[in-house]
Amino acid sequence: MKYAVLAPVSAGVTARPEWIGEFAEHVEECGFESIVVVEHAVVAATYSSVYPYDSSGKMELGASCDIPDPLDLLAFLAARTSRLGLATGMLVLPNHHPVVLAKRVATIDALSNGRVRLCVGVGWMKEEVEACGAEFASRGRRADEQIDVLRALWSGDTETGVSHHGEFFSFSNAVTRPKPAHRVPIHIGGHSLAAARRAGRRGDGLQPLGVSGEKLATLVDVMRDEAQAAGRDPDALELSLGHLVSAITPEKSEKLAAGGVGRIVLRPSPTTDLAAAKKELSECAKRLELSAP
Repeated sequence: MKYAVLAPVSAGVTARPEWIGEFAEHVEECGFESIVVVEHAVVAATYSSVYPYDSSGKMELGASCDIPDPLDLLAFLAARTSRLGLATGMLVLPNHHPVVLAKRVATIDALSNGRVRLCVGVGWMKEEVEACGAEFASRGRRADEQIDVLRALWSGDTETGVSHHGEFFSFSNAVTRPKPAHRVPIHIGGHSLAAARRAGRRGDGLQPLGVSGEKLATLVDVMRDEAQAAGRDPDALELSLGHLVSAITPEKSEKLAAGGVGRIVLRPSPTTDLAAAKKELSECAKRLELSAP
């Protein structure tokens, strides 16, 4: 089992350099696989969109909470660590032009010696997506094309370049360097059948949000069926699920592993007390018998 730690964005500390830098260093020292950061390019002060992961329809991150750009934050944390995986969870794809995104991700991956993992989604806040210049209704088709563009640019020939002429993006003979240091995994986040289909057809894994039981099993089955239909190996796709740092136990981890989960993304308690945050991580690592390499 791989254990990732979500940066405590709701505590409002992820834009405080010494706090989040020391936190990431401790995540690495404890032996966790990666640190995961979230994205909201903007948060509308008032919005009519419904947040799908809370019965209130509103997310806990308010307009007064600092939410750093995820890639810039990962670049900062890359310099504070040496082995720790650097992941998004989630990157809102409609917020980004894929040509620019390909350059930014490849740069971080090259300079971190291949530590980047992307988990991407199409976003739920219409106000955010539209503020970034994309049409909300077509963001799913746009995301499919964006993933194709990222892969093409990262693996494309540096002599002839890459040409792409799609519904949303068009360019010819484009070369982007540096190339990523490794094949950057792209996992798909979300709770919908469309997310599961996208994971099967184009992704390297699925990170379902807010689902369990039969609905989770259905999403996994859809992902595997779509992979099979696309001529891909379903067994090569990873499944990541969330859990609380304070509540995870070896027994719960074993149960999740038996259900096909390969990574648990752990959410720490939202605190501004760095010592308390580090203590919680240390206790979790001890409970799970982790050790830094």
